[in-house]
Amino acid sequence: MVQRRKRGVILSAYGWQRLQAAELLAAMRENGGKSYTLEQLTDRTHLSINTLIKVRRREKPVDQPTLEVYFEAFGLALTSEDINQQDGDTTTAMLNQLLTSPLKGQLSLDSPFYVQRPPVEQLCWEELNQPGALLRIKAPRQYGKTSLMAQLLVRSQEQGVRTAVVNLQLADQSVLQEPQRFFQWFCAVLTQAIDLPVQVQDYWSDLFGHSYNCSHYIESYLLAADDRPIVLAIDEADILFTYPEIAVDFFGMLRAWFEQAKYGLESSKLWQRLRLVILHSNEVYLPLNLNQSPFNVGLLVELFPFTEAQVAELATRYGLGESGMVAERLMAWLAGHPHLTQLALFHLTQQSIPLAMFEQRAIAPNSIFSTHLRQQLGHLQRFPELLQAMKAVVSEPDGVQLPPAQSYKLQSLGLIRYSGQNAKASCWLYHHYFRQVLTQ
Repeated sequence: MVQRRKRGVILSAYGWQRLQAAELLAAMRENGGKSYTLEQLTDRTHLSINTLIKVRRREKPVDQPTLEVYFEAFGLALTSEDINQQDGDTTTAMLNQLLTSPLKGQLSLDSPFYVQRPPVEQLCWEELNQPGALLRIKAPRQYGKTSLMAQLLVRSQEQGVRTAVVNLQLADQSVLQEPQRFFQWFCAVLTQAIDLPVQVQDYWSDLFGHSYNCSHYIESYLLAADDRPIVLAIDEADILFTYPEIAVDFFGMLRAWFEQAKYGLESSKLWQRLRLVILHSNEVYLPLNLNQSPFNVGLLVELFPFTEAQVAELATRYGLGESGMVAERLMAWLAGHPHLTQLALFHLTQQSIPLAMFEQRAIAPNSIFSTHLRQQLGHLQRFPELLQAMKAVVSEPDGVQLPPAQSYKLQSLGLIRYSGQNAKASCWLYHHYFRQVLTQ
């Protein structure tokens, strides 16, 4: 514990991030996934609402014992790195220690930069508590689907539920080109994920189809081996959309599992132990029978861009002053795109690019977004029809109407949004970058 000082102190950026991470984890575990209200924080810390507001705004000093009480309420010990003295001592070194590189991919479970999007977390959790649940999480790439999934899985584990993730991106081309091999691969990966010996061959028979064999294996072996439920997350489900010879049977099988949990048969009790989570970016344009599709049952949760309030909160967690102004500028440029917003805030924190120069440098060849933009361009270049569609979008100030298939794919990349019937670039950055590289 640091020594008490007579003069007031303010939470450092590092301390604020530690406190917010602890609050978020406590909210997931003890408050139904909902952020604590000021009234709830008062009950927990025994600090007044006015004091809590002063601490959280980090603009006016408070006495150090107040911060100690707040930290202790969430199982933390206040350290010297968590505070600034009233004279505004910098915490750049500590911030740099926390932020050694831009955030990439899934956020860690205790990351202070995970932004909750009420009521999304609570809706997902309530669905997963239902026997035989089917939850679909849909959003463009780099919008936070996998981070949300991780939060749900760790909470399920805390309730004693078995959890497994099957990322279809890990399936080799050789696996995806042979239906039988794919279904057996799926069973084997799932089995390993829940720490059981792989016994696929013992339950497989050439007399039956791949879907039946796979279902028989999961029912008779994986579900029967333990009475605890299994939350099975299938990540990157979009990959199968380009393999219809596998996708039609596989997704039809998932729908059958969902239905079997509701039949009222003896076997239904086993299937009620399985709770499915399907993560995908694309709209589903496969020729699936409506009665055989898992994409029109269960609960669909879509992740949308950050709101301005969420960007402002995130800017505060990064230790940036004038977070409201920062959020307003970033929303104008990035429209709340989660990955691009995190990237921008990281570099603003590191002072590698001043806010005043942000727009001028955003689409330069060596900009902080250059890698991301080149990746998006690479996706388009693989499909000439998408490249031409994006060119049309950025060539017209009011946007253009697009065929459904092109629209779905561009939306899955997060590149477009709709204004009425017309597709427009989803943010200022995309509009100016693709207008420059595609129309000049």
